[in-house]
Amino acid sequence: MQSLSSIRKKENWLGWLFAAPAILGFVIFVLGPMIASLWFSLTDYKVASQAHFIGLDNYVHLFDGTDQFFYKSLGVTFYYVFLSVPLQIIVAFFLAILLNQKVKGLAFFRTVFYLPTIVPLIASSMIWMWLFDPDLGLLNVVLRALHLPESQWIYSEGSVVPTLVLMSLWTVGGTMIIFLAGLQDIPRHYYEAIEIDGGNALHKLMYITIPLTSPTIFFNTIMGFIGGFQVFVQPYVMTQGGPNNSSLFYTFYLFREAFTFSNMGYACAIAWVLFIVVLVFTAFLFKTARKWVYYAGGGA
Repeated sequence: MQSLSSIRKKENWLGWLFAAPAILGFVIFVLGPMIASLWFSLTDYKVASQAHFIGLDNYVHLFDGTDQFFYKSLGVTFYYVFLSVPLQIIVAFFLAILLNQKVKGLAFFRTVFYLPTIVPLIASSMIWMWLFDPDLGLLNVVLRALHLPESQWIYSEGSVVPTLVLMSLWTVGGTMIIFLAGLQDIPRHYYEAIEIDGGNALHKLMYITIPLTSPTIFFNTIMGFIGGFQVFVQPYVMTQGGPNNSSLFYTFYLFREAFTFSNMGYACAIAWVLFIVVLVFTAFLFKTARKWVYYAGGGA
């Protein structure tokens, strides 16, 4: 008979064998490119020339103000993120509450609200460009019919980012589904206890629904911030960073430096700054989570 140690060694070997594809995939397609991009960020690498080590010059050039588009893109991205993420969380949360009620045609309504998330973003961006057309777009046609002030939407410096925020609400279906799963996990007897004590719908929301879905809110907030900082398709398809760089999102700025101007080393430095920004925001959210996130099994 085999000894216990030999059986354990065999099990460990089989475990590593089955985990090998995931580990190799991470090393080859994630860790390897990250290390390569870190190295290239310290060089003057361009597509058509050999890379030369220049130390932190790319990062100095980013932060010393000589590149006016760096701070511009950061400002535009922060503006978009801090406007869109809270709105997406609020809209998705209250849609989930509505779709958690017992009403006729519930499956239909859930499908309708989730369906936009599976539409390719490029296709939906093209549709929204038509809707936002100042002359022939449906939105301005409706405003004109109601005798309300019309808007230039994505064609005005002052309204382009709020317009893209409005468009982002079109795809809250995925966030809504996650909220819906969290809401359905709340025991019904908590609400019954509130009703017995004479509580109303607002009491249920404030003392039961929000506290018990706070882990879901926390998760969706983190994913929303990460996704918000990486918005690319909308400015690429709809605005090309315009008008007058007022929608120059950070990832589009990175793309332009890498694939329009071929400044690959500089673009890698831009990418690492984005990584640090996302890392800092994620760490901040985790740090503050213990103050407002409630876990039924213990914790904050």
